[in-house]
Formats: sequence, structure tokens, C-alpha cells
Amino acid sequence: MTSQLFSHDVQHTLDIAGIFVFALSGGLLAVRKNLDIFGIAMLAEATGLGGGVLRDLIIGAVPPAAFTDIGYFITPLAAAVVVFFLHPEVERINWTVQSLDALGLGLFAVTGTAKAHDYGLGAVASVALGVATAVGGGVIRDVLANEVPSLLRWDREIYAVPALAAAILVAVLIAAHALGPVTGTGAALVAFALRMLALRYGWRAPRAWHRIGSRTSEE
Repeated sequence: MTSQLFSHDVQHTLDIAGIFVFALSGGLLAVRKNLDIFGIAMLAEATGLGGGVLRDLIIGAVPPAAFTDIGYFITPLAAAVVVFFLHPEVERINWTVQSLDALGLGLFAVTGTAKAHDYGLGAVASVALGVATAVGGGVIRDVLANEVPSLLRWDREIYAVPALAAAILVAVLIAAHALGPVTGTGAALVAFALRMLALRYGWRAPRAWHRIGSRTSEE
């Protein structure tokens, strides 16, 4: 088995931390959309747990871990409470939140890919589910908030690409029988570095070659 890259306690702590940071972003979007406390809690839950639940349902790991470990379920609610009372302060430390989000992105891409492989999926499918684990919650968040998902918008810094890079690295490491705590952490840090560089330098994915038209509505 490769999905348990770290000891149970370490893995659980990292999962909780990643879920909390993802949930903060969901709660903040709910505040910007002027939603009530229930809406804040719903977007926090969807963002924090959505990717992992989607992965577990696809690979048949049911019931999903989010519903068998009360800590996973409560963590987004704690983030929602923080955002409800302290959203101006959380907005002020947005760079820190984005940095932690980038760490969570890499971690979830790595563990999601490894878990999908453990359930018998091939390299390509495992990579796809690794990316889904990392970005799925954000997509669900944006859809619920009636937004075009951030990872589909050309005017946002690349998000799925760092997760894809980490997932591919994990698939290569698995094929080489070299995936472990050190190499898995290295793959997660690759995603983190790519995401932070994208934020720093405004890296975006290319649009269609020889695209015709430049109206604002098209951009």
C-alpha cells in the first residue's frame, strides 16, 4: 500500500490542516457573495471535503473518510466560524492563506494519486483523481456560488497545473517503486513551488492559438 505515506497521526494532522485552509477559501467566497451563516458553512464544507469525497466515491472507498472521521467533518465548520467572525482579519492575511492553500494543493494531489493507485487504478486514472482530489473542492465551491470555476478562467494564475505536475511525479515514483515519505513530500513541494511562482509572476495557461477577437466579454 502506498496511500499511507506518513504515519497515521502525521497524515491525519496534514489532512486536517489542508481541509481547514481549503474551507477558509470557501467561507471567504461565501462572505463576498453576502451569504448567511448556513451558506458560509456549506461552501466551507464543500471546499474542504469535496475533492476527497469525489475521489472516494469514484474508487469505491465508501463511506468516504469525510463521513467516518468526525474531525474531517467538523474542521470546515470551525473554519466557517472563524470566517464568520473574523473575515476582515483573514482577508488581510490572504497571502498566508494562499501559501497554505498551495501546500494543501500539493499534499492532496500526492495522497489522492497514491490512494487511487492503491484501489487498482492505472497511472492515467490515478493522476486524474489526484488532480480531482486537489482541485475538486474549489470547483464545487465555485459552482455552488454561481461562479465560473477558477481553474477554468484564463485570468487566474495556474492552479490545476501544479497539482497535475505533482500527480504525474507520484505516478512516475510508483512505477519506479520509489514513492515514500521523502519522495512524496518532494512531489508535494513541487506543486507548492509552481503555485507560489504562478502567484508571484502571474503565470497563466495559454489560450487558443491565433484566437480571434479581443472583446472584454470574451476574455
